[in-house]
Amino acid sequence: MEGVLLGFSVVAVLVLIGAGTVAIAPQKARSAQRGVTPLVYYITNPCLMVVLVSQTDVRMVAGLYAPLALGIAGITAVVFSAYGLLALRRRRRRPVPASARDVGASGAATGADVAVGAMASCYVNAGNIGVPIALYMVGTTAPVVSVLLAQLLVFAPLFLTLFGLLGRSGGPSRARTILGSMLNPVTVGVLIGAVLSLLDRRPPEVIWEPVRMLGEASIPLMLLIFGMALWQERPFAVREHRVDAVVGTVCKVVVMPVVAWALAGPVFGLTGAELLGVVAMAALPTAQNVFVFGLHHGMPVTVAKDVTFASSLLSLPVVLLAAWLLGMS
Repeated sequence: MEGVLLGFSVVAVLVLIGAGTVAIAPQKARSAQRGVTPLVYYITNPCLMVVLVSQTDVRMVAGLYAPLALGIAGITAVVFSAYGLLALRRRRRRPVPASARDVGASGAATGADVAVGAMASCYVNAGNIGVPIALYMVGTTAPVVSVLLAQLLVFAPLFLTLFGLLGRSGGPSRARTILGSMLNPVTVGVLIGAVLSLLDRRPPEVIWEPVRMLGEASIPLMLLIFGMALWQERPFAVREHRVDAVVGTVCKVVVMPVVAWALAGPVFGLTGAELLGVVAMAALPTAQNVFVFGLHHGMPVTVAKDVTFASSLLSLPVVLLAAWLLGMS
């Protein structure tokens, strides 16, 4: 249990450091946030994916766990999207305040809000918190890597393509936007890691060691950025988006674990520690990547920030409840 608590504690401390930085030096923190966001997106996060995926047996996790992860996340995203589109249709019948007519404003929801909310409801923090939880509950990181593969090879390109299309005004052509989003740096990092895993090879140490060091910097930097954003705009402060954030949180910490149990148990026939591992991965909080991706593409990130914050608080009790209900306490 110490590994589970350690994973959540590390996240909390780094987020608090980010928030404290803004409180002490707000101007410097904002400058740091603007500089660190592209650094994480283009350099450190891709390096992290290369290292994580290359150290895993891709053939093994792609056989069972990866299809499960795809189904679980896909169903959850559809649930939120159905709510979001219905809510968007109702809101469009009402007048939109002048302050809410741009994509990033805090007024009525837009299609961009639905896309970001759907990603926040199904995209889990597997890379950091998931590792100690999987090792404690299952004894292997296979469920973690399967989630990473599903997210980074399928869901990240899909959502980033949506972000590119919804966020663009003029600029590149539609085809160029889609191609650039699908070949985003994180996905390229996963592909390189998968090739290294399949070939059972590793680059020379003089190259591998810098890549590993850059990858290790990714998670702390993402958590610092998220903590800075929390201080700048308190969670659930935007009234117009509170319902959306609540629905996204419910999808993340309730709907997704229930879907995971239904698919992994009755459908795929998993039991015991394997079943718990899948459910625990689904119960993890929303990944800070969603906030970073949205910020990088100029999308509205209020719902993503609120869902990430709320699911980070509620995820640990849900994981412990799952362990108790499935007989692994």
